[in-house]
Amino acid sequence: MRFKASKVTAALVATGLFAFSSAAMATNGYFTHGVGTASKGMAGTGVGSNADMGPIISASNPALGVFTSDKWEAGIAVFSPRRSYEAGPTQQPFPGAFIDLGGCDPINSPELCLPSHTLSEGKIDSSSEYFPIPYVAKNWSLEGDANVTAVFYGRGGMNTNWDDPNAGATSYFCGGGDPLTGLPNSGTGPYCADRTSSTGGVAGVNLMQAFIAVNYSNMVNENFAWGAGPVFAVQLFEAKGVQTFAPITKSFVQDGVFPSTALSNNDADTSFGFGFAAGLWWGITDTVSLGLAYQSRMYMGEFDDYADLFAEAGDFDIPSSIKVGLSFKASDQLRVNFDIEHTAFGEVDSIANPMSNMLGCPGLPLGGTDVESCLGGENGAGFGWEDMTTYKLGFEWAQNETNTWRFGYSYGEQPIQAADVLFNILAPGVMEQHITFGLTRQMDSGGELSFSFMYAPENSVTGGSFFDPGPDFISPQLIELTMSQLEFEVAYRF
Repeated sequence: MRFKASKVTAALVATGLFAFSSAAMATNGYFTHGVGTASKGMAGTGVGSNADMGPIISASNPALGVFTSDKWEAGIAVFSPRRSYEAGPTQQPFPGAFIDLGGCDPINSPELCLPSHTLSEGKIDSSSEYFPIPYVAKNWSLEGDANVTAVFYGRGGMNTNWDDPNAGATSYFCGGGDPLTGLPNSGTGPYCADRTSSTGGVAGVNLMQAFIAVNYSNMVNENFAWGAGPVFAVQLFEAKGVQTFAPITKSFVQDGVFPSTALSNNDADTSFGFGFAAGLWWGITDTVSLGLAYQSRMYMGEFDDYADLFAEAGDFDIPSSIKVGLSFKASDQLRVNFDIEHTAFGEVDSIANPMSNMLGCPGLPLGGTDVESCLGGENGAGFGWEDMTTYKLGFEWAQNETNTWRFGYSYGEQPIQAADVLFNILAPGVMEQHITFGLTRQMDSGGELSFSFMYAPENSVTGGSFFDPGPDFISPQLIELTMSQLEFEVAYRF
């Protein structure tokens, strides 16, 4: 194995810095629909294929490094998510500080008062719609049908930027409301951010995740291969415009810290962590093969600057995923892939805990006694996401020795629950379908030029606002989260 470690390190670091300059992803939940241009052209399939899809395929199944040539591969995508939310009319007599549960007296009977939060009626679009996302990978063959493959790629992330001046809220949380009169206080931004703050009422988040994996793979015999290796991850996160939830943070309820210094508007915080990935490939017959791949939960350091936002004092691990894929070579020209991917969003409390957890927080005037149910606590509210299973179908057609075309479709039920739409304005990962195609062209120079295109049709989720359930708890203010996506990616092997 011959290579210059310094060049490899420099390439990975340079690509990483470029990726973090502006990256945002949200397709299957907040994970990409695939990794690598060839796989993305087939809706992210290929876990069970022994076709040479470049060294980046090792990110999908570490065992597949045995089927790729010793070339560099570099790619870059332009990703465009189109996000919006629409708030319907409130059914409250007037949007005030409290909702009367029957005899509401905020001084003497606070348990009968539900804090209110009413969004300004209308449709709001998130700005920032274009993001470059690069990757780089390299394979090195060893003796005895073994390989080492190094890959750097982005796999997950989310960005929202609600800066429309028409976005606003009338809420108990805007300065705490008036406990004597129940009269409303208002502020700009969907979470009623202070109009005098440095963000001027703008709300949103920016989550970026990047991975470096080094895999060892080996061909045990002509029908069986395996691969495994460590995976290192880095995350960047920033939140703004959510400081009005400071009264229900653990640091305020337990320690009296107000306003919270670890909730909002703290610029980007970074966390590092690691896990592992492993995979198998089994050639069942000459035309049918099966692949299985697993990436463990990535145990990440806490976001200390957002310890009052995420559960468990800023913990935000990356959930595990498992993939199985069947590949059928129908002819010398046509290959069909069918993959299933399951992502365990539910194993990470900051992602999975529902908004209803905060009802036990003493910071709300509802008689709660569990400080760990406050934001930042062990049981703090999250986005209420469930696990997601995605079904993918991909086709690869070798038109001739020069051109190979790819097509794909995937479907997975989005993970957001209707009861949690208010918080998921920050993270509207509602996509369910992806339609893709791509092309690889052999160049006269010996290199390979590939591209892929993805279109995710518009999908939406509608639910009632958690803090505006209507006067009868039957007619809540409705919030609709909507998203569609486009992505174009190009890659070159040399």
